[in-house]
Amino acid sequence: MSQLRRCIVHFDYFVDFDKARQNVHAIEIKLNTLNFLIGKKDLKSAIQELWDVNPNVFDVLEILIAVRAKDQKSVADEYYNPIRLSEFLKSPDGIYDFMMKSGIGDVLINKEVKNLVDYVFGVEVGMDTNARKNRGGKIMENFVAKIFDEHNVVYTKQVSSKKMPQVQAVLGKDKKVFDFVVKTRKKTYLIEVNFFSDDGGGSKLNEVSRSFDGLTERIKKLSDYEFVWVTDGTSWYAAQNKLEEAYINIPKLYNLTSIVDFIQLVKEEGQ
Repeated sequence: MSQLRRCIVHFDYFVDFDKARQNVHAIEIKLNTLNFLIGKKDLKSAIQELWDVNPNVFDVLEILIAVRAKDQKSVADEYYNPIRLSEFLKSPDGIYDFMMKSGIGDVLINKEVKNLVDYVFGVEVGMDTNARKNRGGKIMENFVAKIFDEHNVVYTKQVSSKKMPQVQAVLGKDKKVFDFVVKTRKKTYLIEVNFFSDDGGGSKLNEVSRSFDGLTERIKKLSDYEFVWVTDGTSWYAAQNKLEEAYINIPKLYNLTSIVDFIQLVKEEGQ
């Protein structure tokens, strides 16, 4: 427990600004056109005027309320029947309803934003924080890959259980993509890695621990395969009992410090 690390992320974990810029650039012309609506007291007439010139500019309205069009979000009507947000964008009246009911209409009328390009850039930055979970997982994968590279351990990343018939057979209907697969002359190691920093949740730790306990039991049925779990992060302090149970049930459980023991095993077995 004393070896657990508090943090492994760098500044690029927090916001992917390049991604935000690209997303804004893709719709920048339409956003600049929609700037016409800012400060218009008679918003309904302004929408009609803009619609008559170019109705396609309203395609980007959903991002103004932090929704991506591809997600096809819906809203309930007064009878709780679902209506796709995109349905509102097919007419000037629908667009006006969208704007006023969502609140973005008042923002435009009252000039609470000066430029929709800048506004959407802020929306994109905010929405990108939802991607931190995926980035956090990738950071741990890259960290472990770097350790393997430094010790000349040969590995394959992101390997589906479907590519290993024996493994898929014991998993049954479940399908699994392992973060790493390391093969030695003795057996094949199926590796999962994750990092739980101080903002991690206890329920998530319990869920992961139970899941990997079950996975270990299944893989144990195969003499040529073994499950390996590399985990770290000080969130485990709050779930130490679960980590202790996993340490007993999963023979090859390591953190970023003890992973050298696994690497030594790989060296001894040979690749």
